[in-house]
Amino acid sequence: MDQQMREKIEKIILDRKRAHKFYSEKSEVYNAFIKMENLTFIEGKLEKKNKELIAFGISIYRNCESCMEWHMKQALDSGATSEQVLEAVNVAVEMGGGVATVAARFAMHVLEYYTESHA
Repeated sequence: MDQQMREKIEKIILDRKRAHKFYSEKSEVYNAFIKMENLTFIEGKLEKKNKELIAFGISIYRNCESCMEWHMKQALDSGATSEQVLEAVNVAVEMGGGVATVAARFAMHVLEYYTESHA
């Protein structure tokens, strides 16, 4: 992975953390969203890992780079393998067609970022 892509991913992470701090201190609506998010991703009939892989696939479909980074990290931290992440990419590409293949390029970089960082 080139340095520019690494810096882009790290900027997304930093921006998310900064915005989270800002909005969690100033917005009841944001805090309600975070509560809903936390409730959504708890273990239930679906494991957290699977819920995160679903969200990750939707992130590709929606072409939300910040979402891709977050949900891939959460999926990996919840026990997803690189192979499972790639299968989620495949489903997103099938559902989203050509546009999703473009978004999947960023997902590839995020997977490289986390697998290189943890190696």
